[in-house]
Formats: sequence, C-alpha cells, structure tokens
Amino acid sequence: MDKIIGFIGSGNMGSAMVGGIVKADLTKPENVFVASRNKNTLAHLKEEYKINAVKDNKSLAGCVDILILAVKPNGYKEVIEEIKNDCKENCVIVSIAAGISIEAIEEMFDKPIHLIRTMPNTPAFVGEAMSALCPNSLVTEKEIEEVKLIFNSFGRCEVVSESLIDAVIGVSGSSPAYVYMFIEALADAAVMGGMKREQAYQFVAQAVYGSAKMVLETGIHPGILKDNVCSPAGTTIEAVRELERQGFRSAIIEASKACMDKSKEMTKKGKGDGK
Repeated sequence: MDKIIGFIGSGNMGSAMVGGIVKADLTKPENVFVASRNKNTLAHLKEEYKINAVKDNKSLAGCVDILILAVKPNGYKEVIEEIKNDCKENCVIVSIAAGISIEAIEEMFDKPIHLIRTMPNTPAFVGEAMSALCPNSLVTEKEIEEVKLIFNSFGRCEVVSESLIDAVIGVSGSSPAYVYMFIEALADAAVMGGMKREQAYQFVAQAVYGSAKMVLETGIHPGILKDNVCSPAGTTIEAVRELERQGFRSAIIEASKACMDKSKEMTKKGKGDGK
C-alpha cells in the first residue's frame, strides 16, 4: 500500500493497529504517522516500529491519506473541531469509537467526508481481531479495500451496514469478555477436579481457541460440531444436558441483547462506549 496512514491517539487499540500494520508489512513504517498526548506511548511506538511521531494533530491531519481517529469517544468532538479544516481533500476518515454514529461524525466535520465507522475488538492486541466496517455513501470501493487491508493486518474484518453495528458490538465488540468469563469458570471446574490453575487455563484456552478455529476453517455448523463430540450415553452429552437445564443458551442470548440495547441507548444520547 502506498497510502500515508495517520493515527490520532495511541491507546491500546491504536497501538495494536499500528503494530499490526507494521508487522504485516502492509506499508513502510515511514508511511505511518501517529500523534498523541501520551508522550511515553508515542516514544515507544516510534522506537519499536520506526513510525513517525507527530507533535500535533493538525499537522498530521494535513499529510495523511487515511486518518484513524483512535481517541476515546468523549474526545471526538474536540479532536474533530481541531482538525476538520486541515484534512486533505478526499482523506478517508476511520472511526473506531462505539456509540458515535456516522451521521454524528459527519455533523462534527460539518462538510462532506469519506468516512468509515468501524468496530474492532481487543484480540487485535494479538493479531486476532474481528472488526466491522461501515462506510458512508461517499466512500469508494477502492477506499473500502484499502481500509480492509489495514484491519485484516491485525485480524479479520467484514463490511456491514451501520444498522448492524449494535449487533456487532453485542456479539464481537464485547463478546471477548463473555468468553473470558467462560474460560475462568471452566478453569475453576478444572481446579475443583484437582488441576493446578495455570495448567487449567492452558487446557481451557486452547480448547476454546481450537474450537473457534474448527468453526472458521471447516465451515461446519457449530451444532454439528457439538454433536460430533457427544457420544451416545457419554460424558459430553451429560454436560450439554446440564448446560441446557441451567439456561446456558438463553443467558448468552439475553446478555448479548442487553449489550445491544445499551449500545442503541448510548448512540441515541450521542455518548461513547467504555465496553
């Protein structure tokens, strides 16, 4: 990619994205610019990835082709007000903030912009994010493909309608927390069975990772994969029966719905999300 990529903000997600881009050799490090109030993080990114550290947001906005706003949602209005008159013509603006709609960001810029609203998740830190991309009407197919390359450098991504963003947050943006709870609970059971906790986490985490990989790589329906593990009158079907009796599926569905409802509520109020 020969585009100049800029980040305003160097928090956990922004730093993970910078690392993904450089490690994947998506572009040369000198084509990546980062501006941040956190001087320590900025210095670390410059030292580790050899990217360009920029002192102020305005000068960065004026030199990049793709601008990723990696600040907290409550900082969007201030940052956009600062840079909106300095962005290059046809610069693609990328938002990673939950709770701020495409319409709200367009209103902050107060002019036509090429905007892609996105929702990555925290596995970006290990190069395994799942991200949603929601382009506005001005974004071209070529621009979408370029931004997809960025997000695929630290995981996977899909282009979806903004109407699905609340569902994305419920089942992808926030779901790592649900999975961590499942891992923790299953490890507790292993400890109860006599296994050391560190070893329990290894067994459980690898089982979850392998199961997810089976779904992604085989294309087999999860229900069939589950049935394949359950031998007649065996141990697994007994555990599945107890999970059903305890309302396992319903609890997951209702938790995800609560997350989606909260996301909708926050978007209506124009607030960001702390997940």
